[in-house]
Amino acid sequence: MDSFAIARRLFLKRLARYGATAALLTSGHVFARTKVALNGIRISQPSEEHTRIVFDLSSEVKYKLFSLNNPPRVVVDLKWTFENNALFVSSKKTSLMLDLRSANKSSGDLRVVFDLKRKVKPSSFSLQPDGNLGHRLVVNLHGKNSSPKKITTSLQQHKLKKQYLITVDAGHGGRDPGAVGKKGTREKDITLAVAKKIRVLINRTPGYRAILTRDSDRYIALRNRVKIARDNRSDLFLSIHANSFKSSKVEGGSVYALSLRGASSEEAKLVAEKENASDLFGRISLDDKDDMLASVLLNLSQTAAIQDSLELGSVILKQMGKISKLNNNKVQQAGFAVLKAPDMSSILIETAFLSNPKEERKLRSNKHQQKLARAIVSGIKVHLKNRQA
Repeated sequence: MDSFAIARRLFLKRLARYGATAALLTSGHVFARTKVALNGIRISQPSEEHTRIVFDLSSEVKYKLFSLNNPPRVVVDLKWTFENNALFVSSKKTSLMLDLRSANKSSGDLRVVFDLKRKVKPSSFSLQPDGNLGHRLVVNLHGKNSSPKKITTSLQQHKLKKQYLITVDAGHGGRDPGAVGKKGTREKDITLAVAKKIRVLINRTPGYRAILTRDSDRYIALRNRVKIARDNRSDLFLSIHANSFKSSKVEGGSVYALSLRGASSEEAKLVAEKENASDLFGRISLDDKDDMLASVLLNLSQTAAIQDSLELGSVILKQMGKISKLNNNKVQQAGFAVLKAPDMSSILIETAFLSNPKEERKLRSNKHQQKLARAIVSGIKVHLKNRQA
């Protein structure tokens, strides 16, 4: 095709486009620009040095965030937005904020002003609709006294620690008895007995400390078990269980780590809930990260945690194999809810099969429980020593 033909083709395309536009304008069919509705404002205070404001919006909004001094204020200009009685919140005061007010600008934008008690460091990010939640704009106000968070790997953090904290989770409890053997042995009782023995052995070791998710016969939701470990900034999470099977001949202990499929589903969940999980326990801050970067950071952290969990599980399996039979001599992987911490090494230990009469008898024995506890703690020590090498 020669240059004249190409130029003619381009001219006809432009003519057709401009002709269509002209037809719309002359016929009166002009598309009106729809304003964004600010439907609600939610204010929370995760800590004394952190105030979070969530704007619930009818659609995605362009905005500008900036600070002003004398007196200290943070301003958010929401482009082409109208306020739908959203500022009538019950309380506008926090440890950092005195008041919240708004004004309509001649440009059609909505200006929202946070009057502050002192200077803060603001940050913000947008969230797409998820479940029952629509478009959201999240603004975080961080006090000047709050220390900046750094993103470090699990191994870097462990090498800086002077003391290791291990959370031991006694599986089941309360209204959930778990597996029950033919002699009436309840899994929840065995797991609590073994967990308490592990705690004693760990707390006798300098540089180590153990906590339990439960120290009595009570029910704790799976997610809350993980939350206890995270809230205490644990280095390791061990969930103790006893297995069961339809055949009474099946026997042996086993160890599980999180599967990659379970990790990816948890990563997606955490990214979707970034508003409520924006600060992953002081280790990974998602406040100012878009969904793609947040996903990458979580993936990196989970990958490191799973690898470390597999190494921990392998050492513990080796130690368990010295005192009892193993059902599988390799660490298996599954999507157990208690293993889904993205920033902490986590394993689930099946001590034996309560459905096997011989193993049920051993699990009821205080002497065997003590041997199990020693094997598990020995594995923990070997693993953490290898980390420091």
